[in-house]
Amino acid sequence: MNFRPRRPEEPEINLIPFIDVLLVILIFLMLSTTYSKFTELQLRLPTADADAQHDYPRELIVSVSSDGRYSVNKTAVAANPEALLAALNDAAKGAKDCVVVISADASATHQSVINVMEAARRGGLMQITFATQAPAKSR
Repeated sequence: MNFRPRRPEEPEINLIPFIDVLLVILIFLMLSTTYSKFTELQLRLPTADADAQHDYPRELIVSVSSDGRYSVNKTAVAANPEALLAALNDAAKGAKDCVVVISADASATHQSVINVMEAARRGGLMQITFATQAPAKSR
């Protein structure tokens, strides 16, 4: 008879089932995940040729500053679409053949420019163009 006390066996963690479960989860996630690749647009922005400026017989110059202030023909206008519409109608004096030249600051928001375009549309002024500047020459 063996009366010596037995030493308790060290518990052994079997890692093989754990690895199997992790691999199944990994495969499930790989198959169920949708990868959306954002379309990257390769844009070449147009540059303006300083020699090709046009002088329109009846033009309304609308300036848009970087902080959203407007002016029509160098007259300050309140920064809301209704005031802009009224100023465009006053400057056009009822003529619908006027060309609206939008001269927006490079850091002006898109919404500011869209407000000018919407006011021109509501006023019946359908000819719109944008003022640009010549690109800086690199040395």
